[in-house]
Amino acid sequence: MMNVNFIAMGKLKESYFREACAEYQKRMSAFARLSVKEPPPENLPQNPSAAQIEKALEKEAELIREQAKGSFKIALCVEGRELSSEQLAQKLGELGTRGVSSVSFIVGSSFGLAESLKRECDFKLSMSPMTFPHSLARVMLFEQVYRAFSIINNSKYHK
Repeated sequence: MMNVNFIAMGKLKESYFREACAEYQKRMSAFARLSVKEPPPENLPQNPSAAQIEKALEKEAELIREQAKGSFKIALCVEGRELSSEQLAQKLGELGTRGVSSVSFIVGSSFGLAESLKRECDFKLSMSPMTFPHSLARVMLFEQVYRAFSIINNSKYHK
């Protein structure tokens, strides 16, 4: 059984997003060992400079690196590759076949992820060319990973 880590900067504030993620976590537990890690994002002023943002992202990257150590790292970022649900299932299935025992999905703070961290990741994934609030993107990610495991395991969830 694969270890799947969801590393997302900051906690979900809205109860309905927390409940949705909890439901998918519960469902996924039949297919994988899950962990959710929510390191705190760096505090930035109201209108931060590019240098302040870059410095904050590097500090956040250090926290993420610690949490994702030893795993196959998948960064969620706009420049990542868009995959269908079936392609994501195929990707996770191939990782399992290759003997990868731990996968970390990484969601940055509102300013994204440090460029250095993105370069270190094994794969970059884009949910869509559209922009979503981080809370909603996390729910969507949980659902898609659950769907991928459902496809891999031939369950009836994915039609």
